[in-house]
Amino acid sequence: MPCERDVGRVPSRGGIGGFVHGLLGRPSGRAEAMWQVSITTSAAQEEAAAGLLEEKFSASAVVCHDFRTGRRVVSIYPSALRLTPEKARAELRRALGRLFSGRTALVIKKLRRENWAESWKRHFKAMEIGEALLIKPGWSRRRARPGQRVVRLDPGLSFGTGHHATTGFCLEQLAACRRAGTAQSLLDIGTGTGILAIAAAKLGYRPIEAIDFDPVSIQVSRANARRNRVQDRVRPRRRDLTLLPARGKKWDVICANLTADLLESEAGKIRAWLKPGGQLIVAGVLRTEFCHVRDKFFTFGLTLAKNAVNEEWQSGRFESPGQGSSDRQDTQ
Repeated sequence: MPCERDVGRVPSRGGIGGFVHGLLGRPSGRAEAMWQVSITTSAAQEEAAAGLLEEKFSASAVVCHDFRTGRRVVSIYPSALRLTPEKARAELRRALGRLFSGRTALVIKKLRRENWAESWKRHFKAMEIGEALLIKPGWSRRRARPGQRVVRLDPGLSFGTGHHATTGFCLEQLAACRRAGTAQSLLDIGTGTGILAIAAAKLGYRPIEAIDFDPVSIQVSRANARRNRVQDRVRPRRRDLTLLPARGKKWDVICANLTADLLESEAGKIRAWLKPGGQLIVAGVLRTEFCHVRDKFFTFGLTLAKNAVNEEWQSGRFESPGQGSSDRQDTQ
């Protein structure tokens, strides 16, 4: 059952830490017991279930998809519970009853002791984005091929490693849109771990601005920028997209790995930030919702230049009219 939640939404999910309120105790880097709190639900109820757990636990949810059944398992992994398992279960049951009709599977269990930092090494491997990028964790000895730029990213308890199809699409499009020898600016909305902004810096984009609503994501992305020695070009800032003015700097490329509702509500603002001939890369949208996002950007004069579907996720690259536009539409 592969995990599918990446960081990069606003507010983002999957930051390291955040175990400070609600039902949680403080985390520890030692090999120690952890708890798993999981809700099994449908794709339509995934966001609501994740939101509930994040509200109760003040931490980031992980969503795993069982491709055989189509069900989602939304989980939180605290190091301790402030309530007894019975009381925590009763509180969540009451909240689930208010959110969903019908019975929803809820599991609260203690996991065996394990060195969690080491366990990540079994799951996160180096990956290539064409000939342009090599994304790898710090423990990987994989060497880049000639011409490849290396992005080092240690996920820890965060997500946004490039392995999720939506993040992978953004990385591919960043590489495809880069014009060698040409100055290109980039805005990364919902930066999460900072993987897209860091990759953009490696590819030669400048200036780069990265924003996220989640303060933990800002800490993580800044640390990753330092690890990749691009902190002079990637300086993530905490910003609320919904409160930013539509007037402001314009960008050659904008990455917006956001929820469909945010993309739709802020479409006019995002469009206003895009230069003539600029590229807007959107990802993290369910297939059932993508048509609404697409139509919204169509109303602001953007055309769909690239479209990719992976299971229930759909991503796209839109172009604004003007110099540099390809005037081509790819709907495959």
